[in-house]
Amino acid sequence: MTERTDDALLDNILAAYQLHARITDNMRYCGQWRDWDPQAPPGTAWFHLLGEGSCWMKVAGVDAPVRLDAGDLVVLPRGAEHLLSPCEQATVGDSDSYTTMLCGELQFESASGHPVMAGLPDVMLVRGQVSADAYRRLASLLIEEAQRAGFGSQAVMDKLTDALFVMALRQHLADSGARRGLFAALSDVRLRRVLDVMHRQPGRSWTVASLAEVALMSRTAFAERFAEVLEETPYQYLTRWRMAQALRLLRDPRLSVAQVAERLGYQTEAAFRRSFKRIHGYGPGSVRRRAA
Repeated sequence: MTERTDDALLDNILAAYQLHARITDNMRYCGQWRDWDPQAPPGTAWFHLLGEGSCWMKVAGVDAPVRLDAGDLVVLPRGAEHLLSPCEQATVGDSDSYTTMLCGELQFESASGHPVMAGLPDVMLVRGQVSADAYRRLASLLIEEAQRAGFGSQAVMDKLTDALFVMALRQHLADSGARRGLFAALSDVRLRRVLDVMHRQPGRSWTVASLAEVALMSRTAFAERFAEVLEETPYQYLTRWRMAQALRLLRDPRLSVAQVAERLGYQTEAAFRRSFKRIHGYGPGSVRRRAA
């Protein structure tokens, strides 16, 4: 399995679960300051990109505060409550501090969660000073665009942030020693083969036995390994992937709900509707109405 296949899998997942980035604030702090962000709503992650200066971030549920320097990108995949301050102890900082940062959110559509975000640590930090040249150039371009604030800047910044996040994921995948989640599965050649065929052929009547053959493992060993790394069964993963594809297919007015169900391996439209509502929390008709 080549690196190109890794990229294709990640591209498919990001496209299917429709992750959107949005810059919400262009902040400038000086003197004595502190800034608090609450727990984000479900389906939303926070991120901060430092332009100048430095600061400390204390994240709820994380023991040690995190120091952020110019060029660093920090992502809180589960939108944890956090406090930003010039001081390590999260108290009011000294009057000489000066820090700028872009703040924003990453949102995804599916109520079932986003496998990329679920596979990330509570705090994902990309250090600007040791990151790839392409990442640093793109981060600098994003910061420059925020300072320029010209016509269409919001749209430009949002699109640049989309690209920057994907670059950050690429670096995390290269550096990660994750033992669980999507990134751990992509690093496991056997599980990667299985994810590849499931993504390319979601409508096939997959069984644990047939997927184990793809992985070149015994049925029992495969089922245990899959559940250990991805923290769900192969069938649960396949169902969520099918329902992510269903969102895209249902927006095509040329396809009926029955045709979408058939493409995704469901023998009856009723069974497809039940699975769709269980995963997304609403029925296929809601997608049709929004698309119209």
